[in-house]
Amino acid sequence: MTITTCIFDAYGTLFDVNAAAEQAAQEPVNATLATVWPTLAKDWRQNHLEYTWLRAVADRHCDFWQVTGDGLDWAMEAQGLSDTGLRERLMDLYRTLPAYPEVPAMLAALKARGMNTAILSNGSPDMLGDAVTSAGIGDSLDAVLSVENVSVFKPHARVYELVGGEFNCAPDEVLVVSSNGWEAAGAAGYGFRTVWVNRAGAPMDRLYASPHHTLSDLTTIADLT
Repeated sequence: MTITTCIFDAYGTLFDVNAAAEQAAQEPVNATLATVWPTLAKDWRQNHLEYTWLRAVADRHCDFWQVTGDGLDWAMEAQGLSDTGLRERLMDLYRTLPAYPEVPAMLAALKARGMNTAILSNGSPDMLGDAVTSAGIGDSLDAVLSVENVSVFKPHARVYELVGGEFNCAPDEVLVVSSNGWEAAGAAGYGFRTVWVNRAGAPMDRLYASPHHTLSDLTTIADLT
C-alpha cells in the first residue's frame, strides 16, 4: 500500500540530544563539563531510555520530564558532579534542543508530496511543544503525539495505535522514522514500514522484527515515500 503518513520519533531523531551537554560545556561557568560532556551525554541518553523501558515493564508510568531528570542525575553522579546550577542549566537546554540540520528541508519535501507528518514521542506535551517551537518546524507537522495520551512508553502497541486514531490510516500506509534501532524494530513488529536512522553506525538490535530501511541521516526520507 502507498505510504501516506510519515511519523517521526523526536529525541535523537529530529532533535540532537547531545546538544544540551555540548552547549553547556562551552559556557565558562560550566568548566567542569569541558572534557566529560560526551560521556555525560551518552550516559544521560542511555539511562533516559532504560528508565522508560523499566517503567513500562513495571507499569510505573511517569511523565518524560521526570525520566529526563532521573537520567541526568545518574549521569552527573557518575562524573562526580553535584552542581545544582549545572543541572538546572542542562534541563533547560534539553527543552530547546536544536533539530538536526537536514530536518527542515526534509519535512518540507514530505509536505510538498502531500504526506501527513507527525511526531510520536515519549516526550510530554509541554516538552515537545517547546522543542518544536524552538526548532521552528511546527508548520511542517500535522500533529505532535505524546505517549501521555496512553500512559505507557514505547514500544508498547498502545503508543502506535495513536497514529491510526489520529490519521485514520492502516499500519502499512505509515512510515515510522527513528534513530533507535529497538523502536524501528518495534514499530515494524506492529505493522508499520520503518526507517532506522543509524547515525552512529551501530549494530542492529536482535529483536522480533527488523527495520525495513537503514539510513545514516534524514536527508533522503522523502525518497522512500
